[in-house]
Amino acid sequence: MVSLQASPFGSVTRTRVLLALRLMGSSYPRELARVLGSAVNGVQGAIRSLEADGLIAGRAVGRTRLFELNPRFFAATELRALIDKLAAADRGLQDAIAGLRRRPRRTAKPL
Repeated sequence: MVSLQASPFGSVTRTRVLLALRLMGSSYPRELARVLGSAVNGVQGAIRSLEADGLIAGRAVGRTRLFELNPRFFAATELRALIDKLAAADRGLQDAIAGLRRRPRRTAKPL
């Protein structure tokens, strides 16, 4: 894991949420908390502040609210480039995301 003691986005949680969203494309708070190994409340607080700052955008999909990097952010290209550099150094986060199951298992499929 990368040492984010001097976090470029205000807190370690905010930075790791941005990294995870960049690597995953989009996600919801509970999944992000599971991937990051953080409390859901902390992730939700980071999401609220990132959304208020315009760095991420949320959209409703059924009853779930999915979040992703805001494509309309004035420096979206530069933001993605910075996050990509930070994410490349965080092998632990990359491995955690790679191990995610992104769709439900078929009902009769054996484990």
